Amino acid sequence: QVQLVESGGGLVQSGGSLRLSCSASGRTFSSYAMGWFRQAPGKEREFVAGISWSGSSTKFADSVKGRFTISRDNAKYTGYLQMNSLNADDTAVYYCAARVNYDGEYVPMSDPLYDYWGQGTQVTVSS
Repeated sequence: QVQLVESGGGLVQSGGSLRLSCSASGRTFSSYAMGWFRQAPGKEREFVAGISWSGSSTKFADSVKGRFTISRDNAKYTGYLQMNSLNADDTAVYYCAARVNYDGEYVPMSDPLYDYWGQGTQVTVSS
């Protein structure tokens, strides 16, 4: 069993920044790709960003490209999503996800490709 826990969400004003973290624990695994998704009320969950185990490959949704940065610290089994220039459209519950025992450079970008999910953290951007 693998547990993922997101933290760092909250309320920010439009134009502000937040950094989310995702900590992995539980069963030992050799590697994992990490992704971030978000879901707004009444909408389907969408891919936001992802990063390979090595950290060399990243992917971003067009809606956040240039504003968000993804990174990871494998020694701490923790990933991060730095969100800048936030606007109301970024309001959603943000989830981190892991594809375990995978060290390839291809970054999964869809829900079925991930094995484990965190509980989500709320991000609310006010205007």
